[in-house]
Amino acid sequence: MTELRVGLLGLGTIGTGVARILIEQKELISRRLGKQVILVAAADRDLGRDRGLDFTGVRLVDDANDIVTADDIDLVVELIGGYEPARSFVIKALEHGKHVVTANKALIAKHGEELFPLAAAKGLQIGFEAAVGGGIPCLKALREGLAANAIASVYGILNGTCNFILTKMENEGASYANVLKEAQKLGYAEADPSFDVEGIDTAQKLAILAAMAFGSKIKFDDVYTEGVSNITANDIESAFEMGYRIKLLGIAKPHGDQIEMRVHPTLVSLTSQMAQVSDSYNAVQITGDFVENTMYVGRGAGERPTASAVVADVMDICSGFPDGIAHLAPPMGFVESSRKDIKTMAMADAECEYYIRLMVKDQPGVIAAVTSILADHRISLEALTQKERDTGHNVAIIMLTHTTAEGNMQAAISRIIGLEAVEEDVLILRKESAVA
Repeated sequence: MTELRVGLLGLGTIGTGVARILIEQKELISRRLGKQVILVAAADRDLGRDRGLDFTGVRLVDDANDIVTADDIDLVVELIGGYEPARSFVIKALEHGKHVVTANKALIAKHGEELFPLAAAKGLQIGFEAAVGGGIPCLKALREGLAANAIASVYGILNGTCNFILTKMENEGASYANVLKEAQKLGYAEADPSFDVEGIDTAQKLAILAAMAFGSKIKFDDVYTEGVSNITANDIESAFEMGYRIKLLGIAKPHGDQIEMRVHPTLVSLTSQMAQVSDSYNAVQITGDFVENTMYVGRGAGERPTASAVVADVMDICSGFPDGIAHLAPPMGFVESSRKDIKTMAMADAECEYYIRLMVKDQPGVIAAVTSILADHRISLEALTQKERDTGHNVAIIMLTHTTAEGNMQAAISRIIGLEAVEEDVLILRKESAVA
């Protein structure tokens, strides 16, 4: 029986989960493939920690170089995370003729355009399903299941930490700061949560999804990014009263010879499927010209879902090993020579509906002044709500607008901020009516 020999870099949470599947599900995998996937070796700097697994027959080393250069390994699973040394180890593995599977979205988003051509030139595969959406097979859906479609849009809740925070804020009326502390205690958020809550993690995943959806190069640095740290419980309540729920969305759409990519808190209708995705779950909506709307929901992180996606990639590569790899779809869903350097649309040209929150002095003429500025920039209102005065005799004004260009909105907000009656920074959130 054909064997695919695997070397594993990293025995942290995900790495231990991958090792567990390869060891404990060995017979099941063999029955599915008609081949054997053998965990030959694993590398980690801390080999003394008890991981609750029987590593009998597995070579344990503390130097990843011993795996990426080994003659008895056909495929390297990289679960170190980050940019370096992960990038160097992956390059070395490819140079030594080994296929690669990774869950490292930062690596793919930042260095994928260096790694994919190298793999293609050597007839090797790079699998990275676990890099986006954890256990949700959204990349596989784009690459294979929806391959006959021209993709019209991608919307995604791609960060479980932010979704957990927004859900708790809504359910408990709690402040962002208090919910963040709880998320950190529960292990949903890191001690330094900025990577998640400022939208960077979502932007990396969106860049990968967009490139795969539209056949473009990965352009993580071009993704417009906002996080959730400015959202208040009052904003969540106000949006709910108007029929919306706030989610941190990654959004990608083609516009002729440009691609729109943005990450920000977004109002979605309470009746939409996306609005029902709560807690730490992820969801991806992909719309194709023939298939219309498709939705993928599940755990976006954690040992078991992510390890499941990693091993699924290993099994895909094994299915064609050693001579039939060419039958597999290219890693990014398009043959490498056809992928294009498509320009990213300027955020100022994006068109959205908007939620605007102002805190103003309770005095005559304020609303008239604000709406006059909006009219000057061709922005019309769908709804306007005035809240009760606070202890400082200031009033919250909440507005929903019809569709307008981002550039128009930013120009209007810059003038509104300058009004003497406006007491605090203005918050604007975008609304997406096309979310199913």
